[in-house]
Amino acid sequence: MGAIELVVPRIMKPPEVNVYSIEGKPVSRITLPDVFSIPVRIDLIRRAHHAALSAAIQPQGRDPLAGKRRVGESWGVGYSVARVPRLDNGRAVFAPMTRGGRRAHAPTSAKVVREEINHKERLYAIASAISATSMREYVLKRGHIVSNDLTLPVVVTQEFEDLDSARKAKEFLKNIGLWSDIERVQSRIRIRAGKGKMRGRRYIEPKSVLVVVSKQDSKAIAAFRNMPGVDAVHINLLSIEHLAPGGVPGRLMIISEEAVKMLGEKFRVIYI
Repeated sequence: MGAIELVVPRIMKPPEVNVYSIEGKPVSRITLPDVFSIPVRIDLIRRAHHAALSAAIQPQGRDPLAGKRRVGESWGVGYSVARVPRLDNGRAVFAPMTRGGRRAHAPTSAKVVREEINHKERLYAIASAISATSMREYVLKRGHIVSNDLTLPVVVTQEFEDLDSARKAKEFLKNIGLWSDIERVQSRIRIRAGKGKMRGRRYIEPKSVLVVVSKQDSKAIAAFRNMPGVDAVHINLLSIEHLAPGGVPGRLMIISEEAVKMLGEKFRVIYI
């Protein structure tokens, strides 16, 4: 897939951020790609997120003949019973209010359950959500715990992708000052209210940091993926559900230096 072109008005220049080592110390500075400077369109982000969620819904329907396979006939008046279709033995059939009868307004597989979105709008929504990760007000509004000294998104040197254990990943998060955000999520994991707890959705788990790497076989994916609320993903698999969970932009993102360069190559911004 070639570069994605986005035509947007110039509102601000791409921010300049620190590049941190795995010890949590700034070692250099880089200017982020132009995709981090495009306007944040919350309306498009919410619509794209809705489309992504509804795409996973499987259409369901009922057998058109369900409840209609018993032949009954109304007895008419004079029997002191309701005039609904009945068998010879007196059992009511077919009618919606009877046991074993048809359903009045059954679900149909022809119902449109998927939210459609234009291709360019979906791409702009993803780019807009990427831009929101560099804006502190959006990140704090999502509830993330970030120190004022940390530049956003958190860009880390390439050796970050070689972290091969959860112990080393935890040590890195403590060095960078983001372990408190993991603890925030851990303390807020709770049992869902309602019947969803019986349907494979027993626990509600908030979202913490998003780890973005440049290599599909990066060891950091396995090191981070089991931490509470953490998503670890390759740069080419970034979706609106990663960047704006619940349709709310401002995910706290940790990204490797090489992945930042790949983002700049993937999204080409044309200013008007």
